[in-house]
Amino acid sequence: MKNVLVTGVNGQIGSELSDLLEAKYNVDKVVGLDIRPSLPPYKRAHEIVDITKKEAFRHVLEKHQIDTIFHLASILSAVGEKNPDQAWDINMTGLKNVLDLVRGTAIKVFWPSSIAVFGPNSPKMNTPQDTILGPTTMYGITKNAGELLCNYYFDKFDVDVRSVRYPGIISYKTEPGGGTTDYAVEIFYEAIKHKVYTCFVTSQTCLPMMYMEDALHAAAEVMFADKAQIGVRTSYNLAAVSFTAEELAEEIKKHIPDFHCNFVPDFRQKIAESWPRVIDDSVARKEWAWQHKYDLAAITEDMLTQLKKKIKLN
Repeated sequence: MKNVLVTGVNGQIGSELSDLLEAKYNVDKVVGLDIRPSLPPYKRAHEIVDITKKEAFRHVLEKHQIDTIFHLASILSAVGEKNPDQAWDINMTGLKNVLDLVRGTAIKVFWPSSIAVFGPNSPKMNTPQDTILGPTTMYGITKNAGELLCNYYFDKFDVDVRSVRYPGIISYKTEPGGGTTDYAVEIFYEAIKHKVYTCFVTSQTCLPMMYMEDALHAAAEVMFADKAQIGVRTSYNLAAVSFTAEELAEEIKKHIPDFHCNFVPDFRQKIAESWPRVIDDSVARKEWAWQHKYDLAAITEDMLTQLKKKIKLN
């Protein structure tokens, strides 16, 4: 892994992955790609390209002699429900362009799936690797179809594409980008700024979550794993910690005692209810030694510490 391309580099994961790849995994060159200009303080090569435009994308691969792609560009769940046509076009056409362009090459691809592939009939507790899916959002549908497409390109063309099903991701560096689990990030900002937050899911809504540092390491580690270790070519279940919205609020109150959280569910509640509560990721832990580091207490402490610095309210 020498010359890496990160698509959707301005997004939640992409904006942080570049630093990790260079600092901890000794990648020689990281190139960012997004439909928008790079966000400061991004100082690497940056290409402004629409991922649905195959030939423009091909030019970037050739120009930078890319050997590894982290294809993160995507429309997320809540935004996707407002514009399903755009979600389908970006999520599916973009992925297929990537897979088509790496056919017959040694370029490796990481593509993130999501717990959104699961649906109302999926097991909610200890959701296994292989089970009923049945997504109910356009985002989830594209992730389900994308998993099948990745598996097809591996079987048919030996494309080395690897994937994990991310739970909700919590990060202090990038603000929420339109996902159903965004409440688990927004709540920290509002707790610090105003000591009150109106949560858009119910107090007892329980979803799988993960701190950004764990999410980044998962992406890198599955890509650095030996090819023989990768037994799943759709997407690996991935988990860290599950908690209710109320449990998150109570953990924050341990640090900010006068914080208050109201629960006023909106359309995202129905989406959340269709997803698992606890994920079984034992296959990933066995095959490429996946391990998470942060539990709810550690996530809360670090989020509050880092956000207070970020918004200068020490």
